[in-house]
This record gives sequence, C-alpha cells and structure tokens, in this order.
Amino acid sequence: MELRQLRYFVTVAEELNFGRAAARLRIAGPSLSQQIKALERDLKISLFDRDRRSVALTPAGAALLPDARALIAQADELRRRAAKFGESEPVRVGYVNWCPTDWSARAAGIAQLRVDTWVMPSHTQAARVADGSLDLAICWVQNDDLEALSLQARLVGVDRLYALAPGSDDSVVEAADTVVLIDADTASWSSWNRYAEQFSAATGARVMRTDDGGVTGPTFLDHVRGLGRPVLNNPKGQDHPVPKDLVRRAVINPVPMWTWSLVWRRDDDNPAVAALVDEFTRGIGDFGLNEASVWLPADDPHRPCDQGGG
Repeated sequence: MELRQLRYFVTVAEELNFGRAAARLRIAGPSLSQQIKALERDLKISLFDRDRRSVALTPAGAALLPDARALIAQADELRRRAAKFGESEPVRVGYVNWCPTDWSARAAGIAQLRVDTWVMPSHTQAARVADGSLDLAICWVQNDDLEALSLQARLVGVDRLYALAPGSDDSVVEAADTVVLIDADTASWSSWNRYAEQFSAATGARVMRTDDGGVTGPTFLDHVRGLGRPVLNNPKGQDHPVPKDLVRRAVINPVPMWTWSLVWRRDDDNPAVAALVDEFTRGIGDFGLNEASVWLPADDPHRPCDQGGG
C-alpha cells in the first residue's frame, strides 16, 4: 500500500466519479482505475461499487475513509516538520517590468532569492503565484484578482502615468482630453485594458482599439503621431526615451496612478516568505495616493476608501 494510492482513494471517494477524480489528480483515467484496484488487492477488500453509470463507496470503503484521510494528514504534517530541518529552498520572485534594484541585498540573511527571468504580464504573474510556480511577484492586481486567486498584496511602488503627444507643447493636459489605447490581445494586455477601460469611463478619455500590439513600443509611438493628440502612456514604456518629435505631458484632473503590488499566497506558511514581504515593504509610504487629485480604479487594493473618482 502506497500513500499516493490512499490519496487516489480519498479523491475518488470525494468525487464518486473516476473521470472527475482523474482530472483533479492530473493523471490518466485508466491509471487511476488500476491504482485503486491495486489498493483493493492489497487490502483484500472492495472499496467501491461501480458500474458504467455510478460509483459508490462500499461499507468497508466508507469505514476506512476517515482513517485514510488521517494518514494523509499525518504524512503531510511530517513533510512540513521535516522541511523546517532541511535546507531551505530559494524564494522565487517574479516581476513584470519594475522591481527594486536592491532586493537581493535586502534579502541577504533572510533567504536565498531566485529572481525569475520569465517576465510576463501582471495577470500571468499573479496566477503563477497562485499555482505555486512563484512565491512572490510584483504586479498590478485588483481586489477581485486577490479574492479569486486567494492572494494577499502590499504596495511596493507607483507610477504616475503621463501622456505622450506630438510637437513641443509640454503643458499639462486634462484627463478628458487624452486617448487610451486598448489592444485585442488580452493574453498580453489584460491588466492594461482593464485599467484603460475604467480610466476612460471615469474621465471621458477617448478609447482607441487596436490589434497591432501598439499599446507600447515603436507602434505606440506611430499611433501617437497618427492621432495627433495626447495618448496615455502604458507603464511598460514609463522609462523609454522620448523621440524628438514627441513630448511628455503631465495629466491632471485627475492624475492617473498605476500601483505595483507585492503578492503572495494567503495560505503560504513559509516564514522566509513572510519575512521578505516585511522587508520589501518596510518604510513604504503611500506615494501620494491619498491626494484628492489622484485617480485609481475603484477596485484597486491600495485606493483610499474616501478617494473620489474611479
């Protein structure tokens, strides 16, 4: 009898369907069936009554189910306790396009840090934390993301978004007089599209939809030239050099802010992760988000409760 066979038994008992249990366990259906039969042979009892239409626990299976669950729980606890005595694994951290420049130095003495080189969009990085591929990530999230993915978040940075416009007039521009680009490629631009849609709805900024990836980069600059109007800049282009024929213009009434969150799993009991969260957010202020002139989406986790707009 193997521990994994007990896990299979418990999963089938909970689902009462071999197909659903196999999907949940991420193994092939025939393999699951063979392992259950092997367990039954080893125990010399039948655990399930099954036919083509239904699966049910036998009296023996129902009687043994609590014991199987208890054994699995004890094994999991043993692994957790053993992990505390073993060599700690590096804490895996991901980001989108911004991260502190000194976080390796700040992590010294707390945990080994492995900065993931797979730079992906915010919604992807948040999902990777949720599924355990990363321990921490710096990304843009909303409250509904945190709830859906069972994550927690703390503020670690803010970008004040500006508009890029043709010509040399670098005077401030009203938010209502800007254009926001929304791209059809939601796999790459889901977070930006959500932000831009809400900004437009709150301020009256004009929306331009595109399918050419022109939310940032050279194609974005071409859109700015073609539109002849101030276009809200994506945070990925925040530090890009501005061509000589274009100019940055501050946006006011309101001022659009983009927040960067440090996210981690709510059920993560790794003390190194908790210590790094505290270290990376130590001394972080509100970056001026409490100012009345600032705009954040209504569902932003760092939006002051009494802030207007959005």
